[in-house]
Amino acid sequence: MPDFECRLKKYRQMKDLTQEQLAVQAGVRRETIMRLEKAQYNPSLKLAVDISRIVGVPIEEIFIFK
Repeated sequence: MPDFECRLKKYRQMKDLTQEQLAVQAGVRRETIMRLEKAQYNPSLKLAVDISRIVGVPIEEIFIFK
């Protein structure tokens, strides 16, 4: 059971970005975005900040740690 909820897919789709496009902008592989969206990967603080800035949503709205 993941120890966090990830709402990245929702916000990525609202920005009309594919996983690949987001990955390129964030400097990671598409697989990393896929794993984040499935809550199978805990992002580093830097990656979380970068993604937050790209989609224009506060980190706390994207990554919900339980």
